[in-house]
Amino acid sequence: MHLEIVSPEQIILSDEVSSVSVPGINGEFQMLDHHAPVVSVLKNGAIKLDKTVDLPKTSKDLFYEKEAKLNFDITGGVIELKDNKVVILID
Repeated sequence: MHLEIVSPEQIILSDEVSSVSVPGINGEFQMLDHHAPVVSVLKNGAIKLDKTVDLPKTSKDLFYEKEAKLNFDITGGVIELKDNKVVILID
């Protein structure tokens, strides 16, 4: 599935991923390839990706490795998954 992480300043990531975990307002949840459509509000926490994702040079410093995942901390945002494309708008 295609993932885009977008902040008001820049597109942080736009790449293919096999899974993504996010901090939803009712707890963390994970989406895999061909997941059912989702729209949700996100809270303070980390977006977690597989280590196989090729991060752009401009965003590598924003991610850190923890528990065999690439993590990106957010303070909140909104996620939409539709037609195997995930868009995460962060604060």
